Amino acid sequence: MDRLESDRMFVAVMETGSFIAAAQRLGTSSGQASKLVSRLESELGVRLLSRTTRAVSATEAGQAYFDRLRPLLEEFDNLDAAIRDASHTPRGRLRLTAPLTFGTVELAPALNDFAAQFPEIELDVNFSDRLVSLVDEGFDLAVRVGKPNDSSVIARKLYEVRIMVVGAPGYLEKRGRPSVPDALADFDCIIDTNFKEPGRWPYRGTSGVDAAVQVDGRIRYSNAEACLMAAEAGLGLTCVPDFIAAAALKAGRVRQVLQEFEPAPYPVHALYPHSRHLAAKVRVLVDFLVERYRDMPR
Repeated sequence: MDRLESDRMFVAVMETGSFIAAAQRLGTSSGQASKLVSRLESELGVRLLSRTTRAVSATEAGQAYFDRLRPLLEEFDNLDAAIRDASHTPRGRLRLTAPLTFGTVELAPALNDFAAQFPEIELDVNFSDRLVSLVDEGFDLAVRVGKPNDSSVIARKLYEVRIMVVGAPGYLEKRGRPSVPDALADFDCIIDTNFKEPGRWPYRGTSGVDAAVQVDGRIRYSNAEACLMAAEAGLGLTCVPDFIAAAALKAGRVRQVLQEFEPAPYPVHALYPHSRHLAAKVRVLVDFLVERYRDMPR
């Protein structure tokens, strides 16, 4: 079992590029990570990694060992999971990644309900707008907004997010309402810099073709909630997802404009790596999220 532990640590160092990151992934210290890899090198009688104060890189033998070892560990884990799943309730550590704002506002309540329903599953959730590699960084599952573009993962659609332009009633009474997207040039636009193209707001033309309009404004936030707060304060119009604007719309603090030009909704998917055996802990979470969002627009 010590050898297996050393092998896992070596793979984690190769995948993350550092002893610190590998140790964090496997829940130990960087000193213990270094000790495990050194023990493995001693057993094999060959140096696997070249270490400097700034970087860790594989030797020729280390790369060859990694290329053969990783699929063997994956096969072992698949076998282990298959046997456990056949006789036990779902359990174990589940690593999940999701976008920051979507994760904290929309996903976290669902995950809390899931955690209450499955007490044997340990959730390790990373909310970040950085696009991570599921396999290379050891994640079991990702929830992402937008069309999947990674052929190495399986995507299961959960629901769709609408994107809308909103403003406070007082601002709209003072400045009027834009009648067409191009009219946004005459309004104060509060820009979310987390958008792929922050200065271009999407819309769907009368012919049904998706397009974008150039916008500008003196207030820019890298957070949709902050943009909505600025709009509620009467500082201009902002373009945000429906799950951000929903409560303010219901309370009348903002109103939607340009409804007839609302762009096509963005799909939300659960993504997980291809595997011969999908671990029960991943399967039950994906099924839970599908059921959770079943009645939402698709």
